[in-house]
Amino acid sequence: MSELQQEKIGQNMLLKLATLVVILAGIKAASEIMVPFLLAMFLAIILNPLVTILMRRGVKRVIAVTLVVVAVLIFIALLVAMIAGSVSEFSDIYPQLSTQVERKLAILQHFASPFHINLSTTRLADRLGPDSVMNMAGAVLSQFSGVMTNIVLVLTTVIFMLFEVHHLPYKLRFALVNPKIRIAGLHKALKGVTHYLALKTLISLITGLSVWLVLFLLGIKFALLWAVVAFAMNYIPNIGPIIAGVPPFLQALLLNSVYDATLVATLFIAIHMVFGNLLEPRLMGRGLGLSSLVVFLSLLFWGWLLGPVGMLLSVPLTCVCKILMETTPGGSKLAILLGNGRPRTNKRLTK
Repeated sequence: MSELQQEKIGQNMLLKLATLVVILAGIKAASEIMVPFLLAMFLAIILNPLVTILMRRGVKRVIAVTLVVVAVLIFIALLVAMIAGSVSEFSDIYPQLSTQVERKLAILQHFASPFHINLSTTRLADRLGPDSVMNMAGAVLSQFSGVMTNIVLVLTTVIFMLFEVHHLPYKLRFALVNPKIRIAGLHKALKGVTHYLALKTLISLITGLSVWLVLFLLGIKFALLWAVVAFAMNYIPNIGPIIAGVPPFLQALLLNSVYDATLVATLFIAIHMVFGNLLEPRLMGRGLGLSSLVVFLSLLFWGWLLGPVGMLLSVPLTCVCKILMETTPGGSKLAILLGNGRPRTNKRLTK
């Protein structure tokens, strides 16, 4: 290979990297628009099978979409009412919680004294107290405020997507340059993402119900709230179930006893082991064909690019990118690097 050819290859790589940086910068700058659109798109993917089931039973598409959207609105209304009730209950137990924090920290200081460890109970009380918890919760909720304030836009986009989805193959057949290959890739991506989101939603729902039932039986306050948190955080791979278990564990440690807190921690570990490591891989099989390292890195990447919603949608977004790479000559090798095992080879070559 001549020096001129090597120089052209280097220039092409730099040009592609510069283009990628510009695209990512544009996506991050337009995240306020991209996040509601992506959320609406994946909500439409989740809800479209329900519309299809209703249509198979003889219901017209307009009525089927209306019924599904009304069900979503009822679910959102119940969720808002539950959060409002939890906030009201939290304000009622606020004095008790402040007293419990100070008492628990005094006990911790007593056990740390023989080891010559001096703990500033005042600073710890400020950092672990109810005010800090509410500020932290407010900071987390503010990340979702952009989406929640655009809930009307999201639902409207979902409605139009549900109405237009059956026209999409016809439009793509005339819009794409190589429609057979492109449509096959898009169909594979859509099928994989739909399968993943449907099973993930089912497993997350079972997880949330299990958390609510056990916390309710243990007498842990805000059991329904923590169940909803567990349902939502289960979409985040690897670290989501762990994060969901921290708040109820700390609450049980402060308001209940060490024994109850241990039971809560054991509950979340058992649920994660059973549902996350046994049930989910068995139902999904090979899943979306992503390696564990790629899943974790995609969590960090999409979270940085799109915020908390990007973390929730990290696996489906990476899956779509991988499948679309497989349909392009330049991206097929990169798609192999994102896979979960050895690439498929011709049997004749392996003999």
